[in-house]
Amino acid sequence: MRYRALAADYDGTLAHDGQIDEDTWTSLRRLRAAGLALIMVTGRELDELLALLRYPELFDRIVAENGGLLYEPRTREIRMTSGRPPDDFVKALRRRGVERIAVGRTIVATWEPHEETVLQVIRELGLELQVIFNKGAVMVLPSGINKATGLAAALLELGLSRHNVVGVGDAENDHALLGHCECGVAVANALASLKHRADLVTEGHHGAGVRELIAHLLTDDLAIAAPKLSRHHVRIGTADDGEVAFDPYAANIMVCGTSARETATVSTGILERLAAGGYQFAVFDPEGQRAAVECAIILGDTTQPPLISETVDLLLHPAENIVADLLGVSLEHRPAYFAHVLTVLSGLQASTGRPHWLVIDHADHLIPASASTAAEIAPPARGMLCVTAHPRRVQAAVLSAINTLIIVGDHAEVTLAEFCEAAHIAPPPPVAGSSALSPGQALYWCVGSPRAVLVRPEPPRTECKRPSRKSLDVNLGRQRAFSFRGPDGKLDLAAPNVQMFLYLGDGVDDDTWEFHLRNGDYSRWFRTEVEDADLAQAIECIERNERLSPDRSRAAIRTAVERRYLVGDEGDRERINAPG
Repeated sequence: MRYRALAADYDGTLAHDGQIDEDTWTSLRRLRAAGLALIMVTGRELDELLALLRYPELFDRIVAENGGLLYEPRTREIRMTSGRPPDDFVKALRRRGVERIAVGRTIVATWEPHEETVLQVIRELGLELQVIFNKGAVMVLPSGINKATGLAAALLELGLSRHNVVGVGDAENDHALLGHCECGVAVANALASLKHRADLVTEGHHGAGVRELIAHLLTDDLAIAAPKLSRHHVRIGTADDGEVAFDPYAANIMVCGTSARETATVSTGILERLAAGGYQFAVFDPEGQRAAVECAIILGDTTQPPLISETVDLLLHPAENIVADLLGVSLEHRPAYFAHVLTVLSGLQASTGRPHWLVIDHADHLIPASASTAAEIAPPARGMLCVTAHPRRVQAAVLSAINTLIIVGDHAEVTLAEFCEAAHIAPPPPVAGSSALSPGQALYWCVGSPRAVLVRPEPPRTECKRPSRKSLDVNLGRQRAFSFRGPDGKLDLAAPNVQMFLYLGDGVDDDTWEFHLRNGDYSRWFRTEVEDADLAQAIECIERNERLSPDRSRAAIRTAVERRYLVGDEGDRERINAPG
């Protein structure tokens, strides 16, 4: 299922004249029984809202005060996402004759036509506050707080991605809500501006519109809205007749061809743009060549494969991406290992909708066509990016699932014919110029369409260049060395180079290691003194992961360094040991 949650406004959407009718409550129960999460996102103050709700426990979270606080009905726990405007602000409004002021935990609200007075007081007091309108209501909140930020906090607690959420509303303050969701829906009674912005407008008003939306969700996963979600499409590049992009929820992509550099460049660019769009990914890398993937935790190394439990544990957090380094799995065991991982991740996708994308590097190693080594898999219906030099060596079941083909390197028409023969499909007509593609050029085919076209893929932001082995031993001197001091400054263990840094890092106590980790000292050293920004960024992601134990964070940083420095183009690999 694409959608795992419904985020709904209260007044004018779920409720009419302040009440949710019984038919709408029944539909909400059906939604919960189907396993979807239910989140209310409202501008109302919490206490006022709870006095109106008959069944608050039906909601997994309530985002109240226009994003200012979260409420968990089952435990009655309240969590603030911001502070309240100062008391001086409220006093100043009352001195100016503003009546009907409501003061919540994070919000101050009044009504039109007092908006000019509100803005004037904000300016005079020099406050960093924002004004949000809601069908005559004038709501004042700390800057940056809105329904989108409140929903984002709720989704994080529930382990859900915004790409698996439908949002529905009716008023001005629902623009942020709808914009944060994969699909934004306006009920029929919504303001014209919100209807114009929405991906879908219901025929029913208020609760009837929400019931209509729930019926679509439970019947066909809201298929009616799928053609209208082109705003989420991810760019591949440009052709002579315009931009070429793919639907991130419908595509299965293969990047293939004779040039390893070009396949890496194209696939890395796609992966960067998926990450920029907030899609969670899991990369499976049998050759240890994806160490520089941005903001991903590297699991596994040359000595052992990633633990499947560790992979799942990290992916349960919607903001985490992983690169599974499979160098520690022997070539003959890789297909069986990957088949097992894929089975586990399929279960995770069924329950959470994530990871959104599986990236399979050297797909001919992990899902080979060879009958003697193949472990049969059921490829995902969508969200698969396979990279290979040899399409014919990949399982036929996987080839049949590919609907987007990108070919690079020499003799692209030969690679296209190889793919079509292995997939048992008819090739498109030949494309002039495809026999000798220039660097930065690719052959693109939406599988089954009448023709293929030449495209210029958008390159990744950074080119991955692995430092040389000697960089490990470069003596930076005492002034630029990393110093393990510990929380009390009792130590003074200097690491004048990367090799010594890893050696000392393995030996210091956990308190010292954690002290520098949480202060961001490791990434700062690699960025400013070692002058390796790419590695510093990878280490920064590890530093931000508060769930890693000292041993796991040590191993993650060591792996990031080893993959960056020790995996040469010739394939020789070693582990960094004690100096000398």
